[in-house]
Amino acid sequence: MSTDGLFDIEEPEPAAAQEEHRAAPGSPLAARMRPRTLDDVVGQQHLLKEGAPLRRLLEGGSAASVLLYGPPGTGKTTLARLMAGAGGTDRRFVALSALSAGVKELRAVIDDARRRRDLHGGSTVLFIDEVHRFSKTQQDALLGAVEDRVVLLVAATTENPSFSVVSPLLSRSLVLQLQSLGEDDVREVLRRAVSSERGLNGAVTLAPDGEDALVRLSAGDARRSLTALEAAADGVLADGTGVVDLAAVERAVTEVAVRYDRAGDQHYDVISAFIKSIRGSDPDAAVHYLARMLVAGEDARFIARRLMIHASEDIGLADPTALQAATAAAQVVQLVGMPEARIALAQATIHLATAPKSNAVVTAIDAAMGDVRAGAVGSVPAHLRDGHYAGAEKLGNAVGYRYPHSHPDGVLAQQYPPDDLVGKDYYEPTTHGAERVLAERVPKLRRAVRGGR
Repeated sequence: MSTDGLFDIEEPEPAAAQEEHRAAPGSPLAARMRPRTLDDVVGQQHLLKEGAPLRRLLEGGSAASVLLYGPPGTGKTTLARLMAGAGGTDRRFVALSALSAGVKELRAVIDDARRRRDLHGGSTVLFIDEVHRFSKTQQDALLGAVEDRVVLLVAATTENPSFSVVSPLLSRSLVLQLQSLGEDDVREVLRRAVSSERGLNGAVTLAPDGEDALVRLSAGDARRSLTALEAAADGVLADGTGVVDLAAVERAVTEVAVRYDRAGDQHYDVISAFIKSIRGSDPDAAVHYLARMLVAGEDARFIARRLMIHASEDIGLADPTALQAATAAAQVVQLVGMPEARIALAQATIHLATAPKSNAVVTAIDAAMGDVRAGAVGSVPAHLRDGHYAGAEKLGNAVGYRYPHSHPDGVLAQQYPPDDLVGKDYYEPTTHGAERVLAERVPKLRRAVRGGR
């Protein structure tokens, strides 16, 4: 029996048979090379070492629902299938995609799993790919089945589950973060694919420069590396050379996709790294992250807004032209647009990254707002109040105000803050860049205004 092809509720084949069926000779190379045993898995050693939670699950030593969180091509689906086979032949594997399954399909799987458990004692591993795309209602529908272990849930997501999975489901699951594969891991995957009977079976030779290119293009994604290898291999087999070198890879792959989800945590990670690189005065790293955002199609207006914020927050008066540069870049984005605006954004990025840094401005306003929220407001001194209305003088408003321009220095002693804040310093200039002049001037101004205090 099946329901719209979304899942299979027939009795399962043994895990190996299922894998053989999926990895038919005409299947993509990445599918054919999918690991069939724990020993075949490359990478994720922080989760697979002896005694680690995931290893215990894969060896059938425990049963817990799991959220596998990590970038594409790191083995989430593979680990889910291995987990299904860890409990022996009584475990059935059912896969749903959050892109196509709804609450109705989800409940059908759960009901069938409950019948199997109650009648035959068999267990069901429910794998949900891209679980972050499930609505709150769909995720809530899983809670009872997970808590009662009607199903052993293995959910995969490329987004931080803290942002994309409901709290009750998080608390009932073991969250395991997978990491992008290292260069050595990707090389191992590629070499296995070239030599394995399931892969290219030695039909091509992988040259060192070709291997380096494939590793670089993979960005830690095993599936991407195998897809690129397969495309390059098809090309060299067709022209009879049989050698996958740099030129062959470049012919087969025009541009590697940038891993960047504008709605997910990659969006926040990259913009965070962008701002922190500027703050850390590393223009090269900052331009790299700018390029990643632009190539991925990030809204240039968003980048421009962050530059304007950063100009005041982390540079301020250490370089008063930084805010002007960021604002000018935002105007270019608005008036000219992409792709030309990339140049102005890069100019502003490099300007801000190489500028002297000071957070004195943001520290000053945050401290002042903190005092105001804490109730330190007080009355405006009478001599500073508005005196432009009839009766103001009788109330004492504006009486005794001293006009600074009447003094030769343009500065004179006079109380400006409320009584409770007299002598309170908010702005503390650094000695960085142009703020060095202010570091000398501000104390003199305070002494003059406060009458020697």
